[in-house]
Amino acid sequence: MGTNLRALAATGAAAGLLTTALLGASPAAGARAEPTPPTPRASDTAAAAGATGPAAGAATVGGERLAGHGVIAPAGFKAPPKTESSAYLVADADTGAVLAAKDPHGHYLPASTLKTLTAVTLIPRLDKDRKIKPSEKACNVEGSAVGIVPEPIYKVDDLMRALLMVSANDAAVALAEANGGLTRTLADMNRQARKLQAYDTVARTPNGLDAPGQRSSAYDLALIARAGLAMPAFREYISTKVAKFPAPKDYGKKKKKKHHDDSDPSESPAPAYYEMANHNRLLGRYKGMLGVKNGWTSKALGSFVGAARRDGHTIIVVIMHHPGGFWEEVSKLLDWGFAARSRVAPIGELVRPVPDPTPSSSALAVRPTQTPGAAGGTGGDAHRVAGREPAGSGPVVPLFAGGGLVAILALGGAYARRRRSRGEDPSGG
Repeated sequence: MGTNLRALAATGAAAGLLTTALLGASPAAGARAEPTPPTPRASDTAAAAGATGPAAGAATVGGERLAGHGVIAPAGFKAPPKTESSAYLVADADTGAVLAAKDPHGHYLPASTLKTLTAVTLIPRLDKDRKIKPSEKACNVEGSAVGIVPEPIYKVDDLMRALLMVSANDAAVALAEANGGLTRTLADMNRQARKLQAYDTVARTPNGLDAPGQRSSAYDLALIARAGLAMPAFREYISTKVAKFPAPKDYGKKKKKKHHDDSDPSESPAPAYYEMANHNRLLGRYKGMLGVKNGWTSKALGSFVGAARRDGHTIIVVIMHHPGGFWEEVSKLLDWGFAARSRVAPIGELVRPVPDPTPSSSALAVRPTQTPGAAGGTGGDAHRVAGREPAGSGPVVPLFAGGGLVAILALGGAYARRRRSRGEDPSGG
């Protein structure tokens, strides 16, 4: 019996080790853990409150040269044109090659260039033909606006066009409401930023109006613009020069229509439209200009994300924290990008989005769905403020928790039955 007990104990120990291996090992083949991104460098010129520095030895997204604060340029080619902006980046959107930059990972207030993230996040989520009735709150948002009213006369398509063409802060809030509210939309935006590996970016508003903790970088805005350029709807919105926007005629009043038979007049609102023109001054002026988005606030100063295409190649230029007019400087940076594209060694790269996780084909480990975080998905967690989730996406559901004990009990039961069949006392007395 002693020999049998020792064998049973050894079997139980082996089962326990197996359970530990199952619970503590990496996900089974086909399952992918949530990636732990490299931490971008926090700039000394960070404009967002609460920005935190990287862990010691952390890699810089896009390449180590992009950790620099000053101008970063390739060797053996003419220097990039000068600009008054505190940060900029020039990249080849097709290859992802970063051609030149200045403080590319520096944290700055993005102003309305953040609307590019709003669009990239919501275009796949909202039916463009869906009708929306904005709230009074959305209609009264400060700053640049398209002038919406709380009437169900707008399609998502109308509001998205206003968002990217005329920087409509009111349209941004109305779209956020259509997506389930500000809290959900900000969580979606920050999740989208992490998927794009735009770890410098923290969204606190859907329209880019300055808010504590909100930030982005020239590098991140290039990533977001590149993602947008891959969307046909995004490309259409940013390249539209003039469009009609619906508005009720004589809002608050009804147009009375007299019947021919002199019966009582009926009341019917008359649809009306007005034109809006794209704020991008380079559309139609710079050869090959595709557009994207400009922005300005008194704290953020001027910012711009632009893309142009020539001879089958697209160049992206981003500038941030510019004190004055920047259109001519952007044009020169674009010219330089097209000239340098095939002649210089890249100083870094625009990384690709994180692949979607592949559902596990194994029954050994199941990961629960994460509960969405608070607005912005950034809470007070240092990891979230840095634009990343804690490693992993939650504990493995312990389908095999106590597996060693289960194995021992099963073996013990079999051993007891065996003893009973021999006439032995299973209690061991």
